[in-house]
Amino acid sequence: MTPFSVLIVEDQARFREAFTHALGSLPDIELLGIAPDLPQGRRMFDQFLPDVLLVDLDLPGGSGIELIRHAAQTRPQCEVMVISVFGDEQHVVASIEAGATGYLLKDSLALDLPGQLRSLRAGGSPISPVIARRLLVRLAPGAQSSTGPSPEAMAAAMADEEVVALSEQESRVLHLAAKGFTFDEIAQFMQVSPHTVMTYVKRVYRKLHVRSKVEAIYEARRLGWLRD
Repeated sequence: MTPFSVLIVEDQARFREAFTHALGSLPDIELLGIAPDLPQGRRMFDQFLPDVLLVDLDLPGGSGIELIRHAAQTRPQCEVMVISVFGDEQHVVASIEAGATGYLLKDSLALDLPGQLRSLRAGGSPISPVIARRLLVRLAPGAQSSTGPSPEAMAAAMADEEVVALSEQESRVLHLAAKGFTFDEIAQFMQVSPHTVMTYVKRVYRKLHVRSKVEAIYEARRLGWLRD
């Protein structure tokens, strides 16, 4: 395969390190750089003109979907791979409509990332299996009719409706909260500021669609993420 270049836009340090480790010394993939937020990502995209854009959606400064749309408009030959914790239909469809040609959940990063990018560059569309299933359910015959979705399609859609993945820090905050620790105590355990802990808490609430710690713990237990 012809060598190709990659630009990464990702705000979480541990994922930036993992991506650098996976892509930093390959003969056929040139890692142009890594941007930690949307404004810098857009500047680097316009400067480096990458062949592949690897982009998160939840970025400081705005949504990665804005950058996907910009890439599609200014450099349509660039392939776009989304790497995100969001697996719900709204984010997936919005990304594809903006111009993304691949979509992987961050909890599936044990997969061969260089291989996924090579597949993308070769004309494939790597998609996490759970997302692919949802799209198939949405497009399946009988899924939409004059009376609405079929019972089978609705059940499958409901089962996968809220697929989310927590970051390592968010998961740790949730587990400590479930054990009864206060947010200030959690901040001391994690050696971060209370403000940082509240940022993680707000992200957990948003991903689980809840408004309180009690609701978050209940929902996490329902999903099997926490054990009594």
